[in-house]
Amino acid sequence: MIPELGHLALWLAAALALMQLVGGEVSLRRRDDDAALRLLVPAAIVQAALCLFAFGALIYCFAVSDFSVQLVATNSHTMKPFGYKLTGAWANHEGSMLLWVSVLAVFAAAAAYRARALGPRFRGRLIQTTGAIALGFYAYLLLSSNPFLRLDPAPVEGNGLNPLLQDPGLAFHPPLLYLGYVGLSVAFAFAVAALIERQVGPQWARAVKPWILAAWACLTAGITLGSFWAYYELGWGGWWFWDPVENASLMPWLAATALFHSASVLAQRDALRNWTILLAVAAFSFSMIGTFIVRSGLLTSVHAFAVDPERGLFLLALLGLYVGGALTLYALRAGTVSAGAGFRLLSREGALVVNNLLLSAILGVVFIGTLYPVALEGLTGERVSVGPPYFEAALVPLILPLLILMAVGPLLSWRKMNVARLKSRLLFFAAAALVVAVAIWLGGMRSVLAIAGIAIAVWLAIASLSLLRKRPSARIFGTAVAHLGAAIIAVGVSVSAAGSLERTLSLAPGETANMAGFAVRMLNVEPTAGPNYTSVMGTLDVGRGTRTYMLMPERRAFITPMQVTTETDILPLWDGNLYAVLGEGSGDGRWQVRLNWQPMIALIWIGGIIAALGGVVAIYGGRVQRRRDRRGLPA
Repeated sequence: MIPELGHLALWLAAALALMQLVGGEVSLRRRDDDAALRLLVPAAIVQAALCLFAFGALIYCFAVSDFSVQLVATNSHTMKPFGYKLTGAWANHEGSMLLWVSVLAVFAAAAAYRARALGPRFRGRLIQTTGAIALGFYAYLLLSSNPFLRLDPAPVEGNGLNPLLQDPGLAFHPPLLYLGYVGLSVAFAFAVAALIERQVGPQWARAVKPWILAAWACLTAGITLGSFWAYYELGWGGWWFWDPVENASLMPWLAATALFHSASVLAQRDALRNWTILLAVAAFSFSMIGTFIVRSGLLTSVHAFAVDPERGLFLLALLGLYVGGALTLYALRAGTVSAGAGFRLLSREGALVVNNLLLSAILGVVFIGTLYPVALEGLTGERVSVGPPYFEAALVPLILPLLILMAVGPLLSWRKMNVARLKSRLLFFAAAALVVAVAIWLGGMRSVLAIAGIAIAVWLAIASLSLLRKRPSARIFGTAVAHLGAAIIAVGVSVSAAGSLERTLSLAPGETANMAGFAVRMLNVEPTAGPNYTSVMGTLDVGRGTRTYMLMPERRAFITPMQVTTETDILPLWDGNLYAVLGEGSGDGRWQVRLNWQPMIALIWIGGIIAALGGVVAIYGGRVQRRRDRRGLPA
């Protein structure tokens, strides 16, 4: 009964989305804005409640192992730990799409309630647009990817969940990404409503900025957690592999970063109107492209959902409908949107424009590197691999100047800048960076690229901290924290790339090997058992100086589904991580052990979380400033 109620709730939510689209259009055409809101606001709120009920019904089916539901039978098992039963509800194609549309419905209801500053007519258009977006995804779920499809007869036992997804990170990584994607859909709805009503200006930018920033913060946290999951779960030893599905989340993040900075210029100086609208469309487009890549069956990846191409074509049709419609509207209305105020190149506006150009170039490089192999194979049948060498060669010349600009931009004034004052500040930062570069060189590092990355990161960190000198507002504090997080990431990437060491050993119990200053002794390899797997666990005694540590990597064999995984063990130290993976046994008592020493690699994830927190602080700062504006108080 519960699955049928969840399915019914989805149909009712789809009917309300259709009512938002059609009923809203009828009311708005009659110029009866109040009647439109009396219809649209309750419809958006009830739609969100129905969608949440449907998602709750799916979680219930997983919790009780209702194998009469095909999705549960395919992705769960009675032996699976209860926590993974719950998270398994969205560790699959249909469940993740239901989570996606549930978040969309909640965000749309929140936007319906909060978007009052731009007037009732704009608010009505916004709710109508979010309803149109939701309607397409309801159609996708109900017609192509029904999460409540029944099996008759129901199997006694399920197939289980991919062991790689049976991890605590799954509870946070996908939902955070969906929060980011859906936040960009709200920004897209703001852009469409602004084009229809010809209402693009500073007030619109101030209203949409919190949604952009929330999406950016969630994407930052989601990508960071996903990177950490790949690092410790997949056993590959790295933090980013330029996997197409990794790039699918990176592209909307890049677009959202450019969009937020452009919206800041529009909010403060009434400039870049058309460009900001176009970026809002582009950011949502890339979130849709990411959804398509993961679910189309075009790509083979440990992150991708293995689904049939027909459902990918459905998503492609939605992408064409939404993005094509928005771009057509933009082409028709762009001429009616004035360019806004002008500015000088040496100003904060100018720096943000250059920032946008660099981010757009980086986005283009990632987009080409991700989709070119797919397009080439589709056209010619030839398979090519685009990996780290392409991305590193193309992106490093763009990322380094972007980091420099991040340090300089917040120090500039709006409109124009006092050059003499700017020089005095930048010379101090440059001197500090130069001292650090010389110290690193004297310390033995010889990678020019890594030294440059560390020096620029130090420059960025000092410049970010300098923003905190004079009791900054919460918004400026958020900017400083986010930029400081980027500097910390840059240090982690530079140091780990230059100093990482890897060694594969063949050890028998009692044998010792040396690695990067560590003495690693294998004590034993013993069988163990978990709730739904058996494993062999190696015990390694690790010594450095006078300290000793223990590492216990595993090889796990899952029964349902049948799959062997490696469970890494990581020794986190203040100056880096020692990473151990247990390989196969040779039959004569010896075992392969792969060790990686990765200096300062933890700074990558620490910096990512700090950057996301900076976004949260900036959202709070925006709310505080809006309250002060309403009271007539200065910033």
